[in-house]
Amino acid sequence: MANLYDIPVNKITGEGTSLSGYRGKVLLIVNTASKCGLTPQYDALEKLYARHKADGLEVLGFPANDFAGQEPGSNEEIAGFCKGSFGVTFPMFQKITVSGPESHPLYKELVAEKPKAVAKEPGVFRQRLVSFGMTPNPEPELLWNFEKFLVDRNGRVIERFSPEIVPDDPLVIAAIEQALKS
Repeated sequence: MANLYDIPVNKITGEGTSLSGYRGKVLLIVNTASKCGLTPQYDALEKLYARHKADGLEVLGFPANDFAGQEPGSNEEIAGFCKGSFGVTFPMFQKITVSGPESHPLYKELVAEKPKAVAKEPGVFRQRLVSFGMTPNPEPELLWNFEKFLVDRNGRVIERFSPEIVPDDPLVIAAIEQALKS
């Protein structure tokens, strides 16, 4: 098992980094997209970040174009969209691949640590995607944009939330608050 903190990533501005600067924090890692029906979740993510940042929460956004080409922009365009449309101040990283054989090592590790996502109504979101003509990934791959991984202060993935569970859902809030107390 890799240490999440040691996996190389790039900030959205291009500089190489890792998650080591977030040791001791609770992380909500989200694969994002600018042209998705779930894109308004940026607003709830930003509010969650603003509310709990002082308590030790970091929301980390990883744009990905893996699902129906819903993140076609450059990193610069994505950064401008997030800031301009939703006032995003939480850390954003360079666009990566989050599913399939080319999946970024961070996402390979997240999925390996938490292969199943919590869903409100298991299977319902998957069926909605199929009804829209999409071909969802099989488990344990990510289902869609805005899947959320909650990482505790020790770097362990403690929960994974299906894309349709919004960031301000009581399930997510309770899990974050519990992790912040630990």
